[in-house]
Amino acid sequence: MNITNLITKRTPVFFAVSCAIASTSMDVLAEQSSGVDEVEKIQVTGSRILREGAIAPAPVTVISGEALLASGVTSIGEALNDMPALANTYSLANAGRSIGTAGLSLLDLRGMGTARTLVLVDGKRHVSSSPGSASVDVNNIPSNWIERVEIITGGASAVYGADAVTGVVNFILKKDIQGFDLSVSKGTAAEGPYENEKFSLSYGLDFDGGKGNVGISVSHVSQDGMNATDRAQTNRLISSITNPNDGDIAGEDGNYIHDGIADRLTITNAGYYDDSVNGNFYQQENGELVWYTFNPDGSVRPQKLGTTYENDWAICSGDCDILDLTRYRELQPTFENTNVNIKANYDITSDLNVYASAKYTKSEADSIGQPSYFEYGDSRGTGAFVIKRDNAYMHESLAQLMDRNGVDEFNMHRFMEDAGRRYELNERETTSFVAGLSGVVAEDWDFEASAVYGKTEITQTNAGNTIKARIKQSADAIRLNNGDIVCRDEQARAAGCVPTSMFGYGAVSDEAAAWFNTTSVSKSEIKQTVLNANISNSGLFELPAGYVGVSFGLEYRKEESDSLPDAFAATGATFLNAIQEEHGDFSVREAFSEISVPLLADMMLVQDLSLDVAVRYADYSTIGDTVSWKTGLNWTVTDELRVRTTKSRAMRAPNISELYGPQSENFFRSITDPCKRGEVQDANRRANCDALGIPEDFDAVATSSSIPGVLGGNPDLKEEESDSLTFGVVYTPEAISGLSITLDYWEIEIEDAINNISGQDILDKCVDSLSGIDNQFCALVTRDADGELTGIRSITQNVAKQNAEGIDFEIGYDFDLFEGRMTSSLIGTYLKSREEFPFQSDLSDSEEYAGTTGEAEWQAMVSLGYKVNNWHFSSKTRYLDEVSLYTDKSLNKNPDPSNIMSYGSYFITDIRGGYRFDNGITLELGVDNVFDRDLPGYTTGTGASSASYDNIGRMYYGAFTYQF
Repeated sequence: MNITNLITKRTPVFFAVSCAIASTSMDVLAEQSSGVDEVEKIQVTGSRILREGAIAPAPVTVISGEALLASGVTSIGEALNDMPALANTYSLANAGRSIGTAGLSLLDLRGMGTARTLVLVDGKRHVSSSPGSASVDVNNIPSNWIERVEIITGGASAVYGADAVTGVVNFILKKDIQGFDLSVSKGTAAEGPYENEKFSLSYGLDFDGGKGNVGISVSHVSQDGMNATDRAQTNRLISSITNPNDGDIAGEDGNYIHDGIADRLTITNAGYYDDSVNGNFYQQENGELVWYTFNPDGSVRPQKLGTTYENDWAICSGDCDILDLTRYRELQPTFENTNVNIKANYDITSDLNVYASAKYTKSEADSIGQPSYFEYGDSRGTGAFVIKRDNAYMHESLAQLMDRNGVDEFNMHRFMEDAGRRYELNERETTSFVAGLSGVVAEDWDFEASAVYGKTEITQTNAGNTIKARIKQSADAIRLNNGDIVCRDEQARAAGCVPTSMFGYGAVSDEAAAWFNTTSVSKSEIKQTVLNANISNSGLFELPAGYVGVSFGLEYRKEESDSLPDAFAATGATFLNAIQEEHGDFSVREAFSEISVPLLADMMLVQDLSLDVAVRYADYSTIGDTVSWKTGLNWTVTDELRVRTTKSRAMRAPNISELYGPQSENFFRSITDPCKRGEVQDANRRANCDALGIPEDFDAVATSSSIPGVLGGNPDLKEEESDSLTFGVVYTPEAISGLSITLDYWEIEIEDAINNISGQDILDKCVDSLSGIDNQFCALVTRDADGELTGIRSITQNVAKQNAEGIDFEIGYDFDLFEGRMTSSLIGTYLKSREEFPFQSDLSDSEEYAGTTGEAEWQAMVSLGYKVNNWHFSSKTRYLDEVSLYTDKSLNKNPDPSNIMSYGSYFITDIRGGYRFDNGITLELGVDNVFDRDLPGYTTGTGASSASYDNIGRMYYGAFTYQF
């Protein structure tokens, strides 16, 4: 129950925050209520000092809980990721791209990293759902209790502590839960098997004469997965080949001269032929490579290669036996989330309120990957199968071919689909408890003391995980004199080895698959403890311009994370990455203070001018002392115009994984060897490649698959630091009632950024060094005698730098229309720059990401709503500007890399309408992506950046709500 007279001792209570429009800025809300005499003092994100109305000291964008749920998506993260300020780094569509991340919805302000966005619930920290990090899975927040979400841009470490480097996303929950609220919805895609369902129930009531309130919330959401083959647009074979018309040549200085013709062409009905679900191999015949594959009966036949390409190894098109990788790409995971919340608060006295809440959530999400595969050299035990002439399952046609070619054995490549695809199930259980006391002491001092404890337990199950030695033993089958077929290896035979044929799809027996496949189970546990106490006074004493407000506080926080991978898989014996144990913890003790000082008031062009200053001292068990600070000016020019600016220094302490992550086996994918023919674009790189012993005509083979290596943490890391600047104006013209315009410029600079140097950066830095190959990066790379890459080593370091700069704008206009009320809002961002420096010591080397995939220069969201009598209608349109598939840096080096250089501008519209009956029942129907907008280009919308685009297509849904 709200304490109704905590603030009314000094000011009458008036709830000023309206959720009539989909989203707007805090300052706009304050301006629109400026004519009201009674104003509530409330706490807003970015400050702990209670302030009149919602006069935010920094730019804050507000999304109402109602607007957040006004679509067919069942995940809060999916809804929030439509906001221009948030990148789709981890959504349901793309979270499964990494081991152990399927089903996570992690927020990423400005695309500068999920670790740099602080997520709060009612201004308090929430336990992470990602081992070794502080990243919060927002699917764990009860959607039916969300009052609003506040998003603040810029460093806020001085107020909230570490991790608020790029900003804060604060979920404000309803304090008092009143009545019964039941909601059920179901959605189905127009194409494919995708469906989702949501059930939520909330009930709350006052007790003891209104002194207390208690509420319970239960929700369950689920969705069915969908494969790329389930949609016509994504069910296609795509490959990239060298353009035969490309005329780029190397100049005398070693730099390439480009002709403006695309180097590579993206073509359809094409793919790799050097691996097969049937099994395949090649033979040298008459000086040429001839590829063979197998029929279902095990007989051998020449592999159909259709059209092949001289400059592109193992790619064919047309009438070709292609390895269809499309069938292994999941557009959406199967996902379930159950969320149970209980909360209560009670007025012990008129000045003292005690509150508590408890939460339990369980989520499950799968990631269905490719089967295990074995090809080429014996890298990490996944090299090709060695098939000997006496193999017991050999078909006569294969025996004759081997005899004709005079070979006793050959290397067979095989995609082991008939032994089962690899399947990962991630189960996360989160429990959280919050207890606190708030009230007023000495009449003018507001205080709050709270304790937060949270724990997340994660079980990761990897089925279809192939034991590499066993599958090789099963494949090497012989026939004994008595006619029995057994494994050749006697020790394996004694251990129960089951032989199997590998010749043709479906040849692998279930018994053999059970022998060489295993299920690996890994466990993780994350714990968080937070103790916080703060006290504030918004009217400490009076100056000529107004009252001085202050806030002081102390906080203790401990973070713990333990990950125990499957012990057998950790040995490297299975196809799954050999991930090692990770254990770590840290604690921090902090003291913070904030002051708001009125400088001027009631002067010409200065209705009021105030200065805000905040500082925070922290003592970490890992990195020692740090200090964060923030200053801001709020200038009310007139009733119509407000100006504000902030300058802040924020910090982020390295998380547990960055500090203590073991050097685990990793595979660097999509790697390009910088010494490969066609990649050497300047004389310096050519000289370094020569020094490595790599010739000009080198055609890398190793990079056609992933490169093995290690990835790990660094206990000697220090904190990241960021400097943020914001400057904005809020305009609410009196002549146009209901209109508000907000414009905010922001810039963020992060130094000593913690970075796992990418495998590609290590390779490029090695051969692009002006001092030759005797450098720290070449020392991290290993090659074999032929120059092929065999390994890359990467650990976290404070070496990088990031800059971001842009303008946020919001326009809201509400007005009466006919017999109803029309609401409208436009939220947009112009991303002027988003620059990353892999090495802050070299500012000449950077990548500009503004205007590239996932980081469009212009992004906007338009929301419209209309209510008349019991009817309501709404629409939301999201816009992404045209984006380049290449950064300026890469285009400066090679301006014509491909025939597909960009994705065009993108619009997607959702609509919804409903009717509320007088008995409390509401029926709604909606269509997401009403115009069935296709994905751009050939993307599937499952990448870290391409998830900005909808890959479900048009979706219909209905919702039933009952309230009393």
